Amino acid sequence: MIVVTGATGNVGRSLAARLLAAGAPVRALARDPRRVLLPERAEVVRFDPAEPAALFAGATKLFLYAQAGAADLLEAAREHGVRHVVLLSSGIIQEGADETHPIHVMHADVERRIRESGLAWTFLRPNAFATNALQWAPQIRAGESAVRGVFADALSAPIHEDDIAAVAERALLDDGHEGAAHRLTGPEATTNTDQVAAIGRAVGRELTFVEVPPREAGRELFPHVPPPMLDRLLGNFEESIGVPPEITGTVEKITGTPARTFARWAEDHSEDFRPQP
Repeated sequence: MIVVTGATGNVGRSLAARLLAAGAPVRALARDPRRVLLPERAEVVRFDPAEPAALFAGATKLFLYAQAGAADLLEAAREHGVRHVVLLSSGIIQEGADETHPIHVMHADVERRIRESGLAWTFLRPNAFATNALQWAPQIRAGESAVRGVFADALSAPIHEDDIAAVAERALLDDGHEGAAHRLTGPEATTNTDQVAAIGRAVGRELTFVEVPPREAGRELFPHVPPPMLDRLLGNFEESIGVPPEITGTVEKITGTPARTFARWAEDHSEDFRPQP
């Protein structure tokens, strides 16, 4: 049995579907099981850390989001038979990184707890997620052609969430990934201007990026990011202007399939940018 946390999230949902298609038994955890959209053969359980037996009994492997990686949860997983955990960590963890950055602190702390837990581990360290582009969806769905955002020329190599899930699938099903930290990126560098144009092509409309001051748009575009973290995040975006991003071939090396471009992601998610009925 493989336990998948965050089964309503982009990566967790995709991973659970992949594992089920491969014939693996899956226990999908979610704080609201009603939102889990998976085939009936998935075992769906409410994510309640106070009931560890319901979460981990009969399981040997665990896919974990950093936000769920409390020490007592890891101990409960080990006590109930889990032997290998695959963590969705962050590419911010690397040599020379700012170790005071809130995102670094959160993920580094969970990686440390996992190392100390006695469980075998694999860390997935993606950089920019293509799904970050959903920040522009409300404007585009409303019919706006001039899409407001910050730092038009900021560069990244955004990764499709299903490519992350594909690597996680292999890490959970194949031998040889224990003790590895896989750095994951998309296949090419794009600017925010490039991304908005690609979304426009996917939905059949001409869209243009209009840069606005970060203090003006930050809270609107990133409403779920706490203010102290948002300031640092905006600083990271600004630092990426004109700086070529890290690009790895890890997705293809592990899965045998090249990582998908942002244009492909935009096509896959075109309905997220169309007006809702």
